[in-house]
Amino acid sequence: MPQTLSAAVLRASCARILEAAGSAPAEAVQVADNLVLANLSGHDSHGVGMLPRYVDAVAEGGLTPNASVKVGVDIGTMLALDGQHGYGQIVGVQAMELGIARAKQHGSCIMSLSSAHHLGRIGHFAEMATAQGLVSMHFVNVLSRPVVAPWGGGDGRFGTNPCCIGIPLAGAEPFLLDFATSRVAQGKMRVAHNKGERVPDGYLIDENGAPTNDPGVVVVPQRNGLFGALMTFGEHKGYGMAMACELLGGALTGGGTWHRPADAARTVLNGMLTVLIDPAKLGTQARFEEEAAAFVDWLRQGPPGAGFDHVQIAGEPERVARKAREREGIWLDDATWSEIVAAGSRVGVAVAQD
Repeated sequence: MPQTLSAAVLRASCARILEAAGSAPAEAVQVADNLVLANLSGHDSHGVGMLPRYVDAVAEGGLTPNASVKVGVDIGTMLALDGQHGYGQIVGVQAMELGIARAKQHGSCIMSLSSAHHLGRIGHFAEMATAQGLVSMHFVNVLSRPVVAPWGGGDGRFGTNPCCIGIPLAGAEPFLLDFATSRVAQGKMRVAHNKGERVPDGYLIDENGAPTNDPGVVVVPQRNGLFGALMTFGEHKGYGMAMACELLGGALTGGGTWHRPADAARTVLNGMLTVLIDPAKLGTQARFEEEAAAFVDWLRQGPPGAGFDHVQIAGEPERVARKAREREGIWLDDATWSEIVAAGSRVGVAVAQD
């Protein structure tokens, strides 16, 4: 049956499963915390529902517990890093800590990270940067079954390829833009499918390239064994951004791009190109803070549109969701919870069904 669980209970349950799958206790806790934070932020697509896939990826050898980021090149303002198929929630944080230190020292850092397992919510890394007063830009590609169709195409050719930009705002919460270049994230279609929901027009095409409202076409094989595909946001504009993320996050980092037939592997590898800038060393800090505050104030002074009660900026909905879900708990549909219970069973951990 569907569950509403506290963040603390979910963290503990996920950590037990991750540890049983091979992670050291500290790693299990960090990954579990990150997954639950995604749920708290309102992004169930990147939350605990990913845990069963991680357990499968460890079993098939594509995800290596307890791996650490490996430094290939370090010239101070540029870093080339290898995630060595480690948990993205671990090697991604390690990479950001290295990049943030270089940016604070030199004023900027361009960092490439290749071969990280699923990085999760990229906004987490932007939050790390903005907390240190840094601007961050992230371009990410996805090496897994291609689930997004190019503009004008009829089948999946690449992943959801997220882009994220974090900008600190003096005396206020940061601007945090974090989005998939597909119309919606693949994980949101998994959640909708598990809930038995239909999705709006323009999100999907089926295995024959025809429009559909059934999220199952990108979650489970269809009658002919093929999958449908997600559409990019903004038609050709989202397609162009998706290509940029593939070329920057995949090709430029050395992690690779997707150009082969789809397979059934559960492993999800990400490449990420990150640019970090310290406004304090750019010489525009005072003007930056003044102009950023003035622009945000200008936006908020505008009248709300139909169906809205005020003008928001990117990052605000996630912060509101965190407060509400910490207070009220995190709701999981029956299918997602059953998959988590089954994943625990596969590694010898009994998770109570109710």
